[in-house]
Order: sequence, then structure tokens, then C-alpha cells
Amino acid sequence: MHDDGARPKVVRIDDLMQRGYEYTLSAPPGAGFAPGFEPELTPAEMLELGVFGGKYLTDCRDEFPDEWFEHARLCHDRHDPELNFFGVNASLPLSAWRERGWIHPDDPRGWFQWYCRYWMGRRMAIEDERQIRRWKAFVRHAAQVRKHCSPGDIGCRRKQRQALMNWAYDSRSM
Repeated sequence: MHDDGARPKVVRIDDLMQRGYEYTLSAPPGAGFAPGFEPELTPAEMLELGVFGGKYLTDCRDEFPDEWFEHARLCHDRHDPELNFFGVNASLPLSAWRERGWIHPDDPRGWFQWYCRYWMGRRMAIEDERQIRRWKAFVRHAAQVRKHCSPGDIGCRRKQRQALMNWAYDSRSM
């Protein structure tokens, strides 16, 4: 992202999915989150644990801190479910996200891209509210894991646990 450690006010994007896109950072990284939005995993932790089959952010590493990618489980060529922490596919293809209206034009890769940019300090009031509502709604899956699985049995409901991890919930501790 930058070598001198200074946080730029404007981030310019030119990658495979966005050209000429710019956004402003208005909050410090990892801080200033909306009340009630308390993700259990940072973007770096998610990438290290294995999310989205490793095929996320492979062409836009310059936008984010190098540290996020030091231990990231990535696959530049394809979506590889074996890279996910639970070794299962828990994602719909991007085309399904588009069909369902889940993609905002500013974040063509979806929720995780929004979360990474939010973590870095970008704020977009209406979109932030929408994505945080979606994140909060996803917690219902945690209730199902707790209801149907013995504590510590991470082999129980692996697909649901992986999906939770894809949404920054730490399903290893349920």
C-alpha cells in the first residue's frame, strides 16, 4: 500500500475489476467502527485462516497493507476450497451475488472488499449501514452451530462455520 507507513487520504484503484476508482480514508485503520459492528476477525486474520477459496484480493494487493498477505492462503488461478480453514466451499459465485443485488458498484468483489476498505478507514454512510445489517443478519448461523454442535467440535457443520468465517465471525471458538 505504501512504504513510509503514512496513510493516504485518497486511495486510487486500478486493478482487474476497477479502473480509476478513488476513495477517501476518513477513519484510522481498524477503528471508528459503527456501534454494534464488532467483527471477530480482522481482514488479515481472515486471509491467513483461509476464506473464499483463496481467490480474493489476489490482483489488488497494493491497495492493502503488505502484512495482510504475509501468511494469506491465496490461489491466483482459481477458487480452491481446500485453502479455506474448514476445507469446504461455503461461497456462492460472484455471478450469484450480482443476481441477488448484493454487490454495490463501489465494491465489485462484494462484502469482503467492503469490509477491507471499511477496516482501512473508508466510510460510505448508506452502504456501510446496508453491509452492517447484512453482517448482523448472518449471526443466525452462529446460533445454529451452537444449537447443533458440541462446544469445540469444529468438524460439526463445517460449511456453516466456513461461511461464518467468511463474514468475520470466528467460528472456531463456538
